[in-house]
Amino acid sequence: MKFFILTCLLITSVSAISNAQKVNFLTVEQLESRFNKGNDTVYVVNFWATWCAPCIAEIPNFEKLQSTYQNQPLKVLMVSVDFKSKLENAVKPFVRKRNLQNEIFLLNEKSQQEYIDKISKNWSGALPATLIVNRNKNIRRLYEKEFTYAELNQVYQELK
Repeated sequence: MKFFILTCLLITSVSAISNAQKVNFLTVEQLESRFNKGNDTVYVVNFWATWCAPCIAEIPNFEKLQSTYQNQPLKVLMVSVDFKSKLENAVKPFVRKRNLQNEIFLLNEKSQQEYIDKISKNWSGALPATLIVNRNKNIRRLYEKEFTYAELNQVYQELK
């Protein structure tokens, strides 16, 4: 009987862990590589941080966008710019608590100014920031603003 109970607990724990959203490290080079492989995909990349109130407010809009267009060539990527040391005690708990479904990454770059310049020469570094890339139409636009769902949907419709 003890064995049965322990086995059930183990299975439940493993199941809960496997359903938890993963947060992986990502470099700008890896992000660019992803753009290059997805010629037919529109990428909406949101740069955010756990300490940024406007970022947190708009996250549900990105979740809704991906969910609404799940059968279209759209990929919403959420890239946290929190310090790497915050992965376990801030970013992962944040993602779990909100049950985020989009792909979540923690930016793995050493120099803030270098990654800002690589993403867009027009980016001041302000958050939230959203990069939209459509390689089919040769579009790459950065927005330094908090999006409502209606605004985000409109921009996606225009650039897809």
